[in-house]
Amino acid sequence: MLFPKKVKYRKWHTLRENPKKLKVATRGTEVSFGSFGLKAMTPARIRSNQIESARKVISRALGKTGKMWIRIFPDMPFTAKPAEVKMGKGKGDIQGYQVQVRPGRILFEVDGVSSEVASEALRKGGTKLPVKTKIVSR
Repeated sequence: MLFPKKVKYRKWHTLRENPKKLKVATRGTEVSFGSFGLKAMTPARIRSNQIESARKVISRALGKTGKMWIRIFPDMPFTAKPAEVKMGKGKGDIQGYQVQVRPGRILFEVDGVSSEVASEALRKGGTKLPVKTKIVSR
């Protein structure tokens, strides 16, 4: 699974945003490396195990000839308190890392395979993620 080698601060403050404002991605919105890409259409926080699950499915569907790029990296820690623990007594322990994805962001890119194989691989990978996705080409 993906996670940072070293972090300056172990726990982050919770990012608070106005849910009524739909903020769209400004970076990483174009297919840059491959021929086909998987684009996020809704906002979400994607955890590292979800990225790994999608990566496995896509790489299996592509076979040996296809090449894949992961365009997101989970660098934001998320915490959780254990079950049946009373309120208070500080913030919970780090459970893992996640990335905040906005609509329009390219999540995965593939190349080296036909359009049918690429679209099927990306469709399967998109089902593993908590966002609505769309397959785009260059």
